[in-house]
Amino acid sequence: MYKIMLADDEGIVIDSVKFIIEKEFGDQCMVEFAKTGRSVIELAESFRPDIAIMDIQMPGINGIEAMKEIRSFSKNTIFIVMSAYDKFDYAKEAIKLGVMEYITKPMERTKIVDALSRAMKQIDIDREKRSNELLIKEKLETIEPIIESGLVYNILLKEHFKEDIESYMSILELDAQYGYMMAIVCGDEQRGNHMTNAIGSSIRISGNYSEIRNSLKEYFKCVVGSIMSNKIAVFVPCDEHFEDYNERIELINRARELVRELRKGTEISFRIGIGAIKPIKDLSESYQEALKALVATTGSVAHVDDLPIGCEYEDNYPIDLEKSMFDRIERGDTDKALEASDSYFEWMRETQSSSVMAVKLKILEFVLRAETLAYQSGGQTYRFNARDEYLPQIIEMSDFDQMKSWFLSKISEACKNILSKKEERSNSIIEQAKSHIRENFAKDISLDDVSRTVNISPYYFSKIFKEETGVNFIEYLTNIRIDKAKELLSRTDYSMKEICSMCGYSDPNYFSRSFKKNVGVTPTEYKEGKTIEN
Repeated sequence: MYKIMLADDEGIVIDSVKFIIEKEFGDQCMVEFAKTGRSVIELAESFRPDIAIMDIQMPGINGIEAMKEIRSFSKNTIFIVMSAYDKFDYAKEAIKLGVMEYITKPMERTKIVDALSRAMKQIDIDREKRSNELLIKEKLETIEPIIESGLVYNILLKEHFKEDIESYMSILELDAQYGYMMAIVCGDEQRGNHMTNAIGSSIRISGNYSEIRNSLKEYFKCVVGSIMSNKIAVFVPCDEHFEDYNERIELINRARELVRELRKGTEISFRIGIGAIKPIKDLSESYQEALKALVATTGSVAHVDDLPIGCEYEDNYPIDLEKSMFDRIERGDTDKALEASDSYFEWMRETQSSSVMAVKLKILEFVLRAETLAYQSGGQTYRFNARDEYLPQIIEMSDFDQMKSWFLSKISEACKNILSKKEERSNSIIEQAKSHIRENFAKDISLDDVSRTVNISPYYFSKIFKEETGVNFIEYLTNIRIDKAKELLSRTDYSMKEICSMCGYSDPNYFSRSFKKNVGVTPTEYKEGKTIEN
């Protein structure tokens, strides 16, 4: 159905155009008309026409001014202008307003029909586009909670693959470098710092998740995680690394209002814990702070910065540098870890030169932490007396250069142990696997058989085998079998059936096809060629 508005002060023109529309388009169209500029605007406000056929010269407000007014509240209306005046100025103004057709009177029936047909076609295109946009929006509204939950899940688990978090952020069009976490906790009622009936309330909030999520987004520009027990983790992106006192008060007040609204809308009790602003990679710490804040107080809203939770550092302490150092050590990134360690040591040299013993204790603390990470990464045997000499060595050091050299050498060793043990374990597994394949290629062996032999999952074995050898398991096994077949064909008089069996093939036809695919000739042709050579 197309809504068409006719605007002309001549009744005969309106009747003529209306007749043409009814004759050509039948009940596809709903037609209304008006004869003055003012009445046209009023009609357009209530009728909201898809197409407006407008005369320029009408009593009162002229057609050009009426179109300007209509365009202000009806952006999608298509205008067709008809006028007895073939004036350039009018045509120019009409073009500015996006008029589809400028028809001079007396009007030809074919021109009116053609203009209306084109207008209807454009309306159909626009309607389909809007329908598709709504469908996409509907799908996005279904998918968005899943994507948001994925981002929050990665944050809480301190996902090692930075690109995964970056991908989630990109899809959600988030470019913030910082943020804080909120812990939304629910229960039947609050008793002290505890919410009662966690299991029952978690089931109840599942039925109210959409409403809770919508309320959270009304109060905060946030990313909402899925329900975990009776808790929902929420990530709030920030542009700054800090918030001042007034911002924190405003945040707490908004959270308190949200708690009241959630209680009113769901008849479930809620508490909200708020962690400190952190870089994206450290947001799991912010979530832990949010949970600790709720334990430390009995209020409905608790902000970590209001409570004596966690370690406070003196103003000039380079906590970000310390965190960066241990992030790099944990990954086995020797160069970057040494760079951060060097910067940290130089900070101590510049600011703590009068506290030599404190510096010695700090480098000992950091070395022990780094080595603990190396032990935890696997592949090393912990020996209780392995570090007997550390304290005497440090105490005997007389200057900062000695301390720095010892410190950096131990950090480097820890990084290399983390990296090398991972590589050694991988290499050892692959060597075991290759040995097993060489010894058993004549049998009916599979990827599962070999992965079971080296005691890791088939999926992980397949991944590291391809990384280390450059080929997948089947390709490697086939190469071993074909090489053995070439050797037997060249140097023995075994029958083709015997060679086939000795190389792990139960079907001679399959063996022949595999051999030709890899060598370029059939086993018989290969044997004949070698016989001629000899």
